[in-house]
Amino acid sequence: MKLRRRNRINAFVRYSLLILVGFIMIYPLLWLVGAAFKTNSEIFSSAWFWPARPTLDGFREGWETSTPYNFGHFFLNSMYIVIPKVIGTAISCTLVAYGFARFEFPGKKILFSILIATLLLPDVVTRIPQYLLFRELGWLDTYLPLFVPSWVAGDAFFVFMVIQFLRAIPREMEEAARVDGANTAQTLIFIVVPILMPAIISVCLFQFMWTMNDFLGPLIYISSVEKYPVSIALKLSIDATEAFNWNAILSMTVLALIPSLVVFFLAQKSFIEGISTGGVKG
Repeated sequence: MKLRRRNRINAFVRYSLLILVGFIMIYPLLWLVGAAFKTNSEIFSSAWFWPARPTLDGFREGWETSTPYNFGHFFLNSMYIVIPKVIGTAISCTLVAYGFARFEFPGKKILFSILIATLLLPDVVTRIPQYLLFRELGWLDTYLPLFVPSWVAGDAFFVFMVIQFLRAIPREMEEAARVDGANTAQTLIFIVVPILMPAIISVCLFQFMWTMNDFLGPLIYISSVEKYPVSIALKLSIDATEAFNWNAILSMTVLALIPSLVVFFLAQKSFIEGISTGGVKG
């Protein structure tokens, strides 16, 4: 009885601390959602997240931006960037990682060393050369600079991530497929990719969230308001007037977070499996 009582007390204390710490960590998000339903005066009068007089004025005013376009137009622009970039990242990184992990070719070690070296290179160092390159190609004020590099495995982090998963996959299954007459492409598509699916989903999820939150890239390459994604459209609301409506800005911020949250929870199982395991279950 004493042992059981002690275990209950320990469990109560442990879960109480977890709930308290979890609430503290999630409180900024709760406050953001609650502030979206507050008036401007109430936002700055109380730190509590629950609105005293809930209102949808922020959503109505925020949806109709200071531009000729509503916020739905900017959401659609974000999808024009996100969808090609996610698809291109998944395909190109898988192909490049498979080549590094499974084939021997001249200069492999040198190329892999260069790949790892690019992980240590800050993005700000490559901004000017990339801008000059895309300017010469005539890609400024288009979405091409934002997703074309991902179609040629320009994200070294994701390539390295998939390589680590491939190294944990035994070669016997691929060799058995080749004995049965499968070529390299068939082996990759029908044998390797299904096993790699948790890693590929993790790559897609990371890329989706990072691209939705990207502010500097569209700011550099996109100059037309009609082509702005959500991240730039939120800044437009702040620059519109000196006395802007914070509830409208916070309301649109909540809407901008919804796609990333929905995608994360839909792919949560595969994402956690891809991050934690990194191998093949027996």
